[in-house]
Formats: sequence, structure tokens, C-alpha cells
Amino acid sequence: MNTDFKYSTDFYGMNASELSHCCMHLLCTAGEGSFVFNEHCYHIARNDLVVIPTPCKVKNIAAHANMQVEWFAADYKFLQNQLPSNNYSIGGSISLNQNPVIRLTDEQAQHLLDDFHRLRDRMNDNHLQFYDKLMGSMCLTMMYDIFEAHAQRDATAPHTDRTAYIVKQLMALLATGVSRTERDVSYYAERLNVSPKYLSSTVKRVTGHSVTSYIDRHTVPILKDFLDDERLSLTQIADLMNFTSLSYFSRYCTKHLGQSPSDYRRSLQPRRLPQL
Repeated sequence: MNTDFKYSTDFYGMNASELSHCCMHLLCTAGEGSFVFNEHCYHIARNDLVVIPTPCKVKNIAAHANMQVEWFAADYKFLQNQLPSNNYSIGGSISLNQNPVIRLTDEQAQHLLDDFHRLRDRMNDNHLQFYDKLMGSMCLTMMYDIFEAHAQRDATAPHTDRTAYIVKQLMALLATGVSRTERDVSYYAERLNVSPKYLSSTVKRVTGHSVTSYIDRHTVPILKDFLDDERLSLTQIADLMNFTSLSYFSRYCTKHLGQSPSDYRRSLQPRRLPQL
């Protein structure tokens, strides 16, 4: 998998076009600055963390002369594939789309900087056989450090926006694991007693992402668990997940895992070293 990882200290580079497929994690370490996201202006200062899964939406960036930041960005789909299906990021993305700034304590900020630096120091080691696994494990550590601070913020500032209700109901439904066999938007709309068009527009407006993206984010970990089980053939997995054909199953794997199901399984096996 050709995964992009980027580290920088350039505040004005946080919305660069090459980051359009990435999730941005930016920490202000000194000074002050501001930016506009989803038509709202945000002011940040030392120990403020910004998490934006769509940095291309950021505009009107401004900074005081003494502002210092560090940021790490990674492919959005890669990050989501590191997480189990029932995870805080899925529900948390609703509030992050509404307010991407999280205030950190000194300790939390230091933990996050340590995460950034570990990723920065290893991001160019792509010659390693298990490079994606290595980077994935460090990204997962970073994300859980962020979840901890984000959960504390949400605990003290609960959301009251009623437009988020339908989204939360969708997340609760997906958390049951039903996407193993049901991946059509129409199924979820029917279960929630709304039209597919209403569900799609509401989810997009509240979270910034499509219904399909959330369905896939719950489905991919299930898919990987099945592929990890060598007792199951690919045909059995396709049947268990209600794919209409083996070729459709293969295309789904290639799209979301970056390789065919057979290649994915082979990648899990340690490479045999030549005999001396």
C-alpha cells in the first residue's frame, strides 16, 4: 500500500492540496493563530490541537509572528482501517466536524508531540517489510491519545444539536455489526424510518462524510477479521458477508484494503528467508 505520511512545522501548509485525502493533526506549541473551517473562524493558542479530516476545507489561515506548530497528516482511509469498528472516532467525528479544536493539558500535549516525533522519525522507513504495520501501530497510539482528550472535552460540553440525532441512531445501528451483510444506504434509511436522500444529506451535513463511508468504516474491520481466519475460504467469507459474487467481493477488498483478498492474506505471512 502506498500510504502518504507528512510531518511539518508550517502552519500555512495545513490545507495544501496534497493533503486532500488526509486527516490533519496540528498542535500549537507557541503563539497564536486562526483559520476558517466550515464557515466558522477558530482561534488557537499554545496546547490547542486541531483535528480535521478534510483539510482542504480550511481557509483564511493567519498567524502571529511568534506562532509555532507541529503537525502530522496521514491518509484518512489508512487511519480508519487501524481502528476496530466500534470505536470512539466514528461518533467523535460528528463533534470534530462541528468544532475541530481540542484544548490539551501540558501532559497531553507532550504525549502528542512524542507521538508526532516517533512517526516523523520512522515515516521514511518504507523499505521495511512491515512498514504499514509499524506506522499503523504508532498512528493508533496517537489516535487513542487524541480520543482521550476529545472524550474529556465532549464530557464537559455535550452536544445538544438535534440534527445529530439521526446520525447517532445510525452509528448505534452500525455498532451492532449489521454491516457484515447490509451495506446499502436504503437498508439503513428504512430501519431509521427516513428516506435514503434525507439520511444521506443529514449525515453529510452533520459529519462532513457520506453514509457509505461510515458503513465501510464498520465493515472493513469485520472483513479483516474474516481474512485473518485461515479456516475460512474466500468463498465462505463472501457468503458470510452477503456479497453477490466472488468477483464483487474481490473488488471490495481491493478498494478498501489496497490489494486483493488473496494478496492481503499472503501479506500476513512472514516472508521466508533464503536458506544459508
